[in-house]
Amino acid sequence: MSYGSPDNPYGQPQNPPPPGPGAPQDQPPYGAPQGQPGQPGQPGYGYPQYPQQGQAGYGYPQAPGVPPQQGYGYPQQGGYPGGPRVASMARRFSARLIDGAAFLIIYLVLIFAGVAGSIGSMQDCDPNSVNYDSCMNDAGSDFAGSFGVVFIVFMLIAVLYEWLMIGLVGATLGKLCVGIRVVKADTGQKPGLGSAFIRYIIAVVGSFACGIGQLLVYLSPFWDKSGRQQGWHDKAASTMVIQN
Repeated sequence: MSYGSPDNPYGQPQNPPPPGPGAPQDQPPYGAPQGQPGQPGQPGYGYPQYPQQGQAGYGYPQAPGVPPQQGYGYPQQGGYPGGPRVASMARRFSARLIDGAAFLIIYLVLIFAGVAGSIGSMQDCDPNSVNYDSCMNDAGSDFAGSFGVVFIVFMLIAVLYEWLMIGLVGATLGKLCVGIRVVKADTGQKPGLGSAFIRYIIAVVGSFACGIGQLLVYLSPFWDKSGRQQGWHDKAASTMVIQN
């Protein structure tokens, strides 16, 4: 029995035997790609994994023919389904006309009721009475005061109508007639009373400058660069108008 040389006290061969059938193969360095040329291998640690066909990896474009997914609240582009359609300005203008016609009818009804009451008071004054002049003066004061009452009632109806309908329903009668509605730009839900009030008050404040500011608010969607046609009141309330 041989115990080997002094440099190899355990008798192990210094040169490994040549690889044969069934012999273990050398392992590649840590971090290097595995597998034989022409065969798919698992990338080592530190090498990026490339997306396979039909799957889009993070930061990589999707496979050809797969439409991009859009978040709710952004205008539909390219004809892909699933995105909301931004309401055209023609529809929005038509909705304002319908609501304006409804307000005009309400205002005329209130005016007629106030005038009718004042005329009735004047007819009750007796021309042969010594108090005829004071009676007519009182009737005239009532007639003038009726216009103030009508204006206050009309403004209250207008505020509650716009505020509550947009906040709770998402649309006024005019918007329902033309098939558009107001939604939250990030969720697509109804605006709620808070956002609806902000949206309405922006236009009301603009009306104080002889109506010029209100007109600019309603025209501001024309120069919106986001593609959502949001007016200044929409941007302040984080809303947008879409087509049903």
